[in-house]
Amino acid sequence: MQKTTVRRLGALLATAAILVAACGDDKKADPATTTAAGGGGGATCSGVKIGFIGALSGDNGALGTNMINGAQIAIDEFNAANPNCQVAFDTSFDSQGDPAQATPLADKIVNDAAIIGLIGPGFSGESKATMPKFEAAGLPMITPGATNAKLSTNGWKMFHRILANDDKQAPGVVTLIKDTVKGTKVGVIDDASDYGKGLADSVRSGLGALDVADAQIDPKAADFSAAITKMKDAGVDTIFYGGYYAEAAKLVKQIRDAGLTATFVSGDGSLDQAFVDNAGSAADGAYLTATGAPADVNADFQAAFNAKFKKDPALYSPEAYDCAKVLLAGIAAGKVTRADLAAFVSAYDQPGITKQIKFDATGEPVGNAVYYSVVEGGKIIAKGLIG
Repeated sequence: MQKTTVRRLGALLATAAILVAACGDDKKADPATTTAAGGGGGATCSGVKIGFIGALSGDNGALGTNMINGAQIAIDEFNAANPNCQVAFDTSFDSQGDPAQATPLADKIVNDAAIIGLIGPGFSGESKATMPKFEAAGLPMITPGATNAKLSTNGWKMFHRILANDDKQAPGVVTLIKDTVKGTKVGVIDDASDYGKGLADSVRSGLGALDVADAQIDPKAADFSAAITKMKDAGVDTIFYGGYYAEAAKLVKQIRDAGLTATFVSGDGSLDQAFVDNAGSAADGAYLTATGAPADVNADFQAAFNAKFKKDPALYSPEAYDCAKVLLAGIAAGKVTRADLAAFVSAYDQPGITKQIKFDATGEPVGNAVYYSVVEGGKIIAKGLIG
């Protein structure tokens, strides 16, 4: 087989400039979200909000925090450049990534007329549960992290995602396992979630005969020995896990405690330093893939993030920044009703910090890339692109 070529990450596309436009028509809008053109440059608006829904607490709260932090940088930049258009960022909708908690929060969001655009939901299961409400309300949303491939197959016009879906990530995972990890007998475990099982099933399909053992865990359980026993009995040399970092840490620790030395591979749901911190030395040598951009994708963004939060950006932070930039560009262009902003987002085609941002008719991003990292010495080290 042809060896995987890794292209080192360099400086990518520069940060997209905020659009400044005048609003020459007199469109009818909700009084809470009315925006008019400002003379002499700079947007003018009043009472405009962008919302966020996703996990900000619970086992996977770090991922949602990554998202709001990235978006906050874009909103801060916009507000500093547009003193007459201060856009509020409503992050009060903490779903803990749980579809059952996300559903009533979606009702609160759609009933707030000031929220004209939404970043999130962060995860796939909560996206599936809440999208019918956002669609009915005509509320445009862009998710920085929900990657289940089926989300874009429902005919939802309000749905957009900034990063490639799991059907795009899975071939990268398979290539990594075959050409870099050199796996010959692979076991695949998933957590039964829309995200985890969806990604794992796509990996299973791509592996074909290399997939020799399959198992599923209950993420709320403490003991994963049944799944690990299946892996041991099959003699696997590689294990792929579809799920999130909290359970990935517990799983890899139990795998090592059971004496199984198979290389551990997981997707973007596990790409968080908390995976390494919780797993300890058991995480060493683990491979992690993502369609999300690495922290150093853009030097200016990284510097601004460091200055505000005293740490580097993490998974989904750059994507959330790009989500916010798209919505803010629409507001600057005078698109201050949900309907107008939705049309603006669907037609958007501008460079972002992660890539050129453009959506197809189903809300999928045009183009994709899959990155991989390796855990070395207690740190997640970005290695480059797969392919």
